[in-house]
Amino acid sequence: MITETSPPAGREPTIGRIDPAFTPVAAVICGREIRPGRNGGQEQVATERRTEEIAPLLTALRLPNEQADGEVACTLEMVIPPWLALLDGQGRWLRPHLPTDSCDKPRGEVIAALAGPQWTTVDTRTVRQIESPAAEAAGCAQQWTDMVWAETRNGNPGPAGPGIPPAAGPLRLCVYQVPASLQEGEKPPGDFVYGGPLPAERQAGVLRALSNRRAVTDCDIPATRFAVLRPLDGVGPDRYVELDGCRRFLVAPTTGGAQLGQGDDALAALLGPL
Repeated sequence: MITETSPPAGREPTIGRIDPAFTPVAAVICGREIRPGRNGGQEQVATERRTEEIAPLLTALRLPNEQADGEVACTLEMVIPPWLALLDGQGRWLRPHLPTDSCDKPRGEVIAALAGPQWTTVDTRTVRQIESPAAEAAGCAQQWTDMVWAETRNGNPGPAGPGIPPAAGPLRLCVYQVPASLQEGEKPPGDFVYGGPLPAERQAGVLRALSNRRAVTDCDIPATRFAVLRPLDGVGPDRYVELDGCRRFLVAPTTGGAQLGQGDDALAALLGPL
């Protein structure tokens, strides 16, 4: 289908072979990518690229589909075709079919033509923030799952036992806020609030609190804030603490066998803003 102008909102023209009556003079690719934000962090950006050097691309687009061959071993990775349009000198455009190989993925000639250096970015638009400058500076992910709530809902962790070592290397603290509308989900995601390397004097108190053997309270109140404690050197278990709600904590070794314990107000206070 050849389209005179952009289609109405929510509608896309049919993707098909290049009409013989249509003479392309340019091509446009629209996509999204992750880029550093202007003030730090990372953003998802929508991009529009254009080129008028389309001879190799047109040659590739006019190739036939390859026939499936039972002798060919196809790889499992998913190839998502780009949003591609061809334009002619009258301002009309169409979405061309991308010829496929025997594994039903875009042919190598098409991939090579699309990867050429001839594309020029003509427009960009920030879609959303992926990582805030504050999260980046703290060394924390922008979002994290409340693992205490998720694990206890699944009935997985056992009680904390004497096998949990009280010592640890330097830890990074990342604290997350769970939106009220998501607190009842199986794995409620939280958004970054504050964090950074945990001061040594606080860490000593935190580790003592995490080594207690108090019975875990029978409680089902989801936390609105939780802390994630991860080793700066990547060696050792991750630790998760509910900062309100049931005040439980979870120690999760890399080898499995997460253990649940009971925290308190004093532990939550040690994990306050740095």
